[in-house]
Amino acid sequence: MVFTFGTPLSYGIFREPFSEAFGIAPVTLSSVFSVMLFTFFIGSGAVGVFAARIPARAVIVTCAATAGLIAPSLYVAESYLGLTVVFALLGLALGTVYVLLASIVPRWFDERRGAATGLIFVGNGLGLFLLPPIWQSVIARFGVRRGFLLVMSVTAVAFLLAGLACRRPRWADGSTATTGELLEWVGELAGTRTFKLLFVGIALAFSWYQLLAAFAIDLFAARGLSASAASTAFGLVGGVSIISRIGGGYIADEVGARRAFLASLGCSVAGVVLLFASQLSVLAVGVFLLGLGLGGTATLYIPLLMGIYGTDKDTAIVGLFNVAAGISALAMPPLGTASVAYTDGYAVAVALTFAVTVASFCLITVGTRPG
Repeated sequence: MVFTFGTPLSYGIFREPFSEAFGIAPVTLSSVFSVMLFTFFIGSGAVGVFAARIPARAVIVTCAATAGLIAPSLYVAESYLGLTVVFALLGLALGTVYVLLASIVPRWFDERRGAATGLIFVGNGLGLFLLPPIWQSVIARFGVRRGFLLVMSVTAVAFLLAGLACRRPRWADGSTATTGELLEWVGELAGTRTFKLLFVGIALAFSWYQLLAAFAIDLFAARGLSASAASTAFGLVGGVSIISRIGGGYIADEVGARRAFLASLGCSVAGVVLLFASQLSVLAVGVFLLGLGLGGTATLYIPLLMGIYGTDKDTAIVGLFNVAAGISALAMPPLGTASVAYTDGYAVAVALTFAVTVASFCLITVGTRPG
């Protein structure tokens, strides 16, 4: 799980060195990372809907092989199209591993499902904390191509080990639903009011961090931090999220996933507001609140959805809502990058992030309201 979210949401670090290495403008290059996020969420979401009929081990090992194959690809793919293909495959492999691990591990638990989900999602928090400074350090030391080769090789090994370890409980193995039945189920689900509200709300709950990733490092640097300190500060959002990934699961078991999820979104709203400040002490509080919000929302949306829709279609539910996040992901990196590039400041980017977070809170509040 460390390598699933950590790499695709480090795209803010990739932008400048990749732009220099391949001669592609940063705003144009951001569309490559949009495609990566699109396949991370939508491609893997589609895989998740139908992967309930396939052994998890086979799917994850295939993703490990894909990561290994694309590790040296930047020595060959140097055009805009080549980079787009490489990052599309990367997003698909990373996202598929995420969907399978995130949906299968909770199936092993009943009374403490929230806590178990929080523990497995600590891997995501560690990835968001460690991968940004690791990518920056590796690229600075070894260059774009060799750095990509090194990190993706380690990723492939990690996925291989996960694939050998992960399987569904015997009582949950092997969905009997046919492709036609799954499509019919998706169609019926999509027609409900609750699903429509949650589909958009969950998409926006992921979007605020996707927007933040596009400009946060530059924002912190503009506030006076060095490049390495700025990437570390951005990584701290993921680092702090470890607290709420663990604690949020336990809290959800006590007060319910809905209350815990909305409380996490509330922390995100407050944290985004503090990004308007120029004082580093205020920004530090904002980073802390954003971390609490990120960890809670990223962990608790799965217990929230399974509490509403049940657990019999585990990967299908998680995959379907990953599609929602993928749709919004197409716009977020270019939108975040362009809002800074064309306004010569960060106020518009922070305001957009605030609006997205508030909209998510409102939609999920209404969509999960009892009765």
